[in-house]
Amino acid sequence: MIDGITVGEGNPLVLISGPCVIETRETTLRLASHLKTITDSLGIGFIFKASYDKANRTSINSYRGPGLKKGLDILAEVKTKIGVPILSDVHQVSEVEEAASVLDVIQIPAFLCRQTDLLTAIARCGKPVNIKKGQFLSPDQLEPIIGKVLACDNDNILLTERGVTFGYNNLVVDMRALVIMKRFGFPVIFDATHSVQLPGAQGHASGGEREFVPPLAKAAVAVGVDGLYLEVHENPDSALCDGPNSLKITNLPPLLKTLREINAVTKEGTT
Repeated sequence: MIDGITVGEGNPLVLISGPCVIETRETTLRLASHLKTITDSLGIGFIFKASYDKANRTSINSYRGPGLKKGLDILAEVKTKIGVPILSDVHQVSEVEEAASVLDVIQIPAFLCRQTDLLTAIARCGKPVNIKKGQFLSPDQLEPIIGKVLACDNDNILLTERGVTFGYNNLVVDMRALVIMKRFGFPVIFDATHSVQLPGAQGHASGGEREFVPPLAKAAVAVGVDGLYLEVHENPDSALCDGPNSLKITNLPPLLKTLREINAVTKEGTT
């Protein structure tokens, strides 16, 4: 249960969505409000996502975000003014306690998903933990990572697939992984936007193929995931982070309607 939203257990599809990184207070609040309006109209549970600091950008010159204090202040404002639960990623143990005072779900970044100290520090907060499966892992290799969180008496876990490294500058999604991940007994989320990322493809930044977001999202919902993770932006081509793989927010409503219909059929087929 995340602020009244039950993920998994046969419940309707949940959406985790927002910009890759906080750009400004105004755009963040506007996006959150727009997303809440869309999801409310469709009866879809919604968790707002944005990063206050992207510590793993390709270039030293890449925009990382407003930082811990200012970023958390903006996320806290989104939480109170828009009335939605908040998810963000934490990259350092030193930030966990302060981040946990604002966040409703704390995310383990994919590249850091095996870092024991980070996992256990986050798990001990008692907040729901979203583990993003590293691009370098097979789905069964999540088991010891889950074990690190469970060892801290925290079983409020989400598992997120975001594609697997395939050659150079490419990711591939194996839909079998979603089925395997479900066997661990925790809700499974599919990150459709990071799964079409082309890591480092632009040299100084990652590229992406956002045209493949809708078909992959539809396939994952048909497989039976519990939620979708979609990064959105008002104008992805001008986004300060992950624009090539972000979805334009005006394209979201028709996609969500289709995903809701697929989800209803999928759930019906399992009852």
